[in-house]
Amino acid sequence: MTKTINIEGMMCGHCEMSVKKALEALDGVTGAEVSHEKGTAVVSFDTEVADDVLKKAVEDKDYKVTAVQPVDMFPHTHHVENVVRLERRE
Repeated sequence: MTKTINIEGMMCGHCEMSVKKALEALDGVTGAEVSHEKGTAVVSFDTEVADDVLKKAVEDKDYKVTAVQPVDMFPHTHHVENVVRLERRE
């Protein structure tokens, strides 16, 4: 499982490390890739972590969370127009 957190207020690598450490300290989090340039943290889990728990961890470091979104690992599988039907020839 993976979620992207949109974060305002990060300005440098130190900010990234602060957020990364806070997120990776949470139970269930297996890793966090944080970018102050993009204003995001991409967080991986081995068990579900509630959005409000993620938000609190970041906001306790004095940054503002504007959104928490699940990452769609297979973005094209939900649209019927992208499904290819395979048929067996006999």
